[in-house]
Amino acid sequence: MSEFKSLKQKQLEIVKKYKILIEQAYNLRQTDAPLSDVSEYKAIKLLNKLNKLEYLYRDSQQTAV
Repeated sequence: MSEFKSLKQKQLEIVKKYKILIEQAYNLRQTDAPLSDVSEYKAIKLLNKLNKLEYLYRDSQQTAV
């Protein structure tokens, strides 16, 4: 059960970081385009990681049932 909680906690942390990076990228779009692109790239990498965790969480729930 703690495995499920740790996966969910990790997901919440990544979502929080993702939202911060996307907001930062949006805010920098007009003033510093290259830095905005870097923030967006980091956010995309976090989104990929989040998708992998989502898959693991979904898979672990199905095997537990």
